[in-house]
Amino acid sequence: MRADTHPTYRPVVFRDRAAGYAFLTRSTATSDQTIEWEDGNTYPVVDVETSSASHPFYTGTARVLDTAGRVQRFERRYGRREER
Repeated sequence: MRADTHPTYRPVVFRDRAAGYAFLTRSTATSDQTIEWEDGNTYPVVDVETSSASHPFYTGTARVLDTAGRVQRFERRYGRREER
């Protein structure tokens, strides 16, 4: 078996910039930036666009579209197509 074929698996902090939320986990992701964590150790930090703290599905702010009303509105506007 060849040595050094797998990336290093180490603790990394993922930070959601939109929500101001960060969590420590293990990953193979790399980063040049570091952050001092709550335990006093320094870890690489990876900035992410969306996490469970800012995603509408997880925060309960997701909107449900009224698809039934859209069909009726379309049929009213353009009429129902006749079968031939």
